[in-house]
Amino acid sequence: MSAYSLGSLLHEGKAKRVHATDQPDLVAVEFKDDATAFNALKTAQLVGKGELNCQISALLFELLARQGIPTHYLGLGEGEHGGHWMLVRPVRIVPIEVVIRNLAAGSLCRQMPIEAGTPLEPPLLDLYYKDDGLADPLLTEARLQHLGLLDSSQRQELERLAREVNAALQEVLASVGLILVDFKIELGFTADGQLVVADEISPDTCRLWDRGIADSDDRILDKDRFRRDLGGVVEAYGQVLKRLQGVCPQPEVYR
Repeated sequence: MSAYSLGSLLHEGKAKRVHATDQPDLVAVEFKDDATAFNALKTAQLVGKGELNCQISALLFELLARQGIPTHYLGLGEGEHGGHWMLVRPVRIVPIEVVIRNLAAGSLCRQMPIEAGTPLEPPLLDLYYKDDGLADPLLTEARLQHLGLLDSSQRQELERLAREVNAALQEVLASVGLILVDFKIELGFTADGQLVVADEISPDTCRLWDRGIADSDDRILDKDRFRRDLGGVVEAYGQVLKRLQGVCPQPEVYR
């Protein structure tokens, strides 16, 4: 018998559905097989993608927790809610995407005179306003202050957490032969006001290269395979999961 019952659908995004449960301090997240790019101008169904992202996110959230980095994650689902379901604490998401870049790639190389693959030291941290209708614009310091989304101490905490996440992810991914080029995370406030890492951490949200492959296309193990029509998206995500399973404990099931 499950420790919870599903309630109403609270929110549906491009990659996940968020459901209420019969417990006010518990939310169920369903990872979908939908693949989207360019603000959903490009879409597809990739069977198995949702489960892979859920399992990878679970491993990485538990890794962060072991290093003292707070997240909304509570455990994986079981039974009919197994595989692509995750149980989390409800949070009030801050409408800011936090992006950390360790190497230059993607949009940064289109916006700045910098060659792809150039190391960024220290890693570049960018904040974007999360709004598909506005195409997630880059936030300047003045724009952030004008929107009033965070006070100065919350801003400092957000950036501190993001850099701690970067260090933790770089270490574990390097141990399995992967380069963390860049990634984006979302954060949210719990009911008691704690700022925690939320959403997901997966090849959908991280740019990952195989350290042992020189070819600029073949080394890609992330969503860029879908963006650039390289094929093998699910296979690449599966390879990331298999490598992480080799160094991370099996994720907990919520009970």
